[in-house]
Amino acid sequence: MEYLNATPVASIIFLFTVVTSLYAFYDHGIYGKFMLHPYSVSKGKHIFTIITSGLIHADWMHLFFNMFTFYAFAFTLEKMMGSWQFGLLYFFGLVLSDITTIFKNKDNYHYHSLGASGAISAVLFSYILFNPWSGIRILFIPFDIPAFVFGGLYLVYCMYASKNSRDNINHDAHFFGALTGLIFTVIFVQGIVPHFISALANGK
Repeated sequence: MEYLNATPVASIIFLFTVVTSLYAFYDHGIYGKFMLHPYSVSKGKHIFTIITSGLIHADWMHLFFNMFTFYAFAFTLEKMMGSWQFGLLYFFGLVLSDITTIFKNKDNYHYHSLGASGAISAVLFSYILFNPWSGIRILFIPFDIPAFVFGGLYLVYCMYASKNSRDNINHDAHFFGALTGLIFTVIFVQGIVPHFISALANGK
């Protein structure tokens, strides 16, 4: 109840995404209904999948990684920026990261996409503006990386992977979700740019 009272939006998103994803693991018909199909959406069909595709995940590892990242940053971020701002941030991160995917793959009938990675990238990059020196640890690297350094490397990697990767990961959603998080926070959180610059300069 403490999380629900202090961070109601993050709590609801977390619980709903986990429950829906777990349900889809055992009812594969959900994938057909919820998964984003850019070809169909570009033709004006199944528009709702822009949202529902963020409520399901491909497998346990996909769900764990996304929800672990969400848990690490979303609850703190909601406390810092406010609940309605956080809700809008997540919504825009989800929608705008999917829209770029739709435009890029509108003629590819066989392309599908799912997962909350675009919205979670928006959460992460909004958090970086608040706490640029906070440590972020990447799997298999035994030390923390300053958040602003991680952010820069992340964007470069997403751009590279979008053009060169063949791993079936939607790197475009990651990249444009991250940009959405940055732009949204600059627009809706007063004073965040001078705060970010000051925090960088002071090393905290």
